[in-house]
Amino acid sequence: MENKFRTTLLLAVLTALIIFIGRLFGGSQGMVIAFVLAVVMNVGSYWFSDKIVLAMYRAQPLDEQRAPEIYRIVRDLAAQADIPMPRVYLIPQDTPNAFATGRNPQHAVVAVTEGLWRLLTPDEIRGVLAHELAHVKNRDILISSIAATLAGVVMILANMARWTAIFGGFRGGDDEEGGGGIIGLLVTAILAPIAAMLIQMAISRSREYLADETGARISHHPESLASALEKLARASQRLPMHDARPETAHMFIVNPLSGKSLANLFSTHPPIEERIRRLRSMRQY
Repeated sequence: MENKFRTTLLLAVLTALIIFIGRLFGGSQGMVIAFVLAVVMNVGSYWFSDKIVLAMYRAQPLDEQRAPEIYRIVRDLAAQADIPMPRVYLIPQDTPNAFATGRNPQHAVVAVTEGLWRLLTPDEIRGVLAHELAHVKNRDILISSIAATLAGVVMILANMARWTAIFGGFRGGDDEEGGGGIIGLLVTAILAPIAAMLIQMAISRSREYLADETGARISHHPESLASALEKLARASQRLPMHDARPETAHMFIVNPLSGKSLANLFSTHPPIEERIRRLRSMRQY
């Protein structure tokens, strides 16, 4: 209950941030438009966030004939977790990584990259997939997907604010009506993406620890996930995902932006070393 309350509050703050940016753009009228946009995005992301995120990364359905071992692992883990069998997608990326999405366990999707498929052993893949199914079981996937969608809107509005300020702005001196002027737009362009990422961090970090623990219990082998995380972290440093987006970074099992120093300042993931330490301190199940 506490987690649901905190998550709802954080998403409300993200929505309020969109409304605030609308006010800076267009005063009270802009605030109303932004409010309508936020409501539409909240409702739309509930139903379509999984499709939006999958489309961002050009993920394609992975059929059982092509990947029987992955299907066997997912089917077994889903039974262990007592959740429906999720759909499986493949992301055409050499960087090894994975995420889960969907609005509930009945509509869940697990997506893995081609790089992950090639790099990890079957036991390590089992550990990664157990982590992702833990997100499904713990009902993190809807919140993560909605946060990604809303954060994307904030990023778009912040970019609009930056270009508007560069080219002279609009509603420049109309402070009484609520327009923010050039200074307000510049502040928004700088601070809004940071605020969105901080909100994503608050949603994501504690849930990663819980998904690691739950995943280890589902797979009965925490060492497999710990070993996978070590490999994924090293690979991500050498080969960061070239088209990864900051607004969706929190959804992946390891930070896909970890090769980029500026993005790493606002990492949506807890330290990988601490995750590995916690997993290796767990007994085998």
